[in-house]
Amino acid sequence: MKNIPMQAKLSLAAPVRRRGFTLIELLVVLVILGLLASLVGPRVINYLGGAKSDAARLQIEEFGAALDLYKLETGRYPNTQEGLQALVQQPPGVTGWNGPYLKKKTLPKDPWGNDYRYASPSPHGPYEIRSLGADGKEGGDGDNKDINSWEDAKK
Repeated sequence: MKNIPMQAKLSLAAPVRRRGFTLIELLVVLVILGLLASLVGPRVINYLGGAKSDAARLQIEEFGAALDLYKLETGRYPNTQEGLQALVQQPPGVTGWNGPYLKKKTLPKDPWGNDYRYASPSPHGPYEIRSLGADGKEGGDGDNKDINSWEDAKK
């Protein structure tokens, strides 16, 4: 066998059987993936909803810091009519304005695409900022819960 060419040696070897996946094996894998998706999917969706609420709280805190700087420079908070727009554009008749007080030149929307609500004065303090949550309506639970400047930021 020493002088047998390489091709002949390969043909003498046991035949190599190439085998793919059977239809049953593919179906089992698809069922397992479906079960995993049904178990993990709702948790991911809840996590994303919580992340949007956290983002709204952070934006409200950023507005609060900008409003404090606005008050420091102008001597007062913007009234309800001037709104949060006073942080990016000087209201008529306001002296000492040295803005814009936000990094962007436009007011951000809440994570659900709605405008933040602002009032000053407020029963909860010198001002209030609110996001109405995912449903855009007052009240609600879960993702639909309102997020307010006067509540603890860690809630």
